Amino acid sequence: MYYDVIMAGFGGQGIQTISQIVALAAIRKGLNVTYLPSYGVEKRGGRTNVTLVIADEEIGSMVTNHPKCVIAMDAIAVDKYQSQVAPRGLLITNASLVPESMLERKDIEPLPLRCNDEALALGSAQLSNMIALGAFLQRSGILGIGDVESVMDDVTPERLKKTIPANLAAIRRGIEIAANGRGR
Repeated sequence: MYYDVIMAGFGGQGIQTISQIVALAAIRKGLNVTYLPSYGVEKRGGRTNVTLVIADEEIGSMVTNHPKCVIAMDAIAVDKYQSQVAPRGLLITNASLVPESMLERKDIEPLPLRCNDEALALGSAQLSNMIALGAFLQRSGILGIGDVESVMDDVTPERLKKTIPANLAAIRRGIEIAANGRGR
C-alpha cells in the first residue's frame, strides 16, 4: 500500500493540525510515513501545505508529483494543486470557499464539501479542517476514526484539549458526508 496526499490552504485553517493527526495515526498503526510541512512566517493567512506519504513498506522519497489525493481548503490551493492530482485521484475541496466552476478535471474524483458551513452548523468555524479530515478518512480508507481518536490527545495542545469532542464530532460528520457520496 502506498498513498500520498497534499493538504493545502492558508494559515489558520488547520492544515498543519490535520496532517499531524494523520501522520501520527499512521505511524501508530505501524505504517511508514514521510511528512513534509511548508508554511509562511505569518501566523495566520500565509500559504501552508503538507505533503504526506503513507506506505506499508519503505518510502523511497518524500517528494510526490502526482498525489492520489489533494485536500484544498481554498481557491488558491485548488488552482495550484488540482493539476497535480493523479488520474482517478481524489480532490477534496472546501466548497464554502472554492467555486465548483474551478473543478475542471474530468479524470479525477472531485469531492466538494461545504466545510465552513458544516463547521458552523456544528458550532464553530474552526472545525472546517476536521470535516475535510473525516472525508479523507472515509475516501482513502487508510485510517479509521479509532486510529485518529487514539492520537487526538497527543496532537492537541493542552490549552485546546476541551475541543477534542467537537473535533471528533466534526470528523464523524465529514465521514458521513463522504460516505453518502455528497459534499455539495
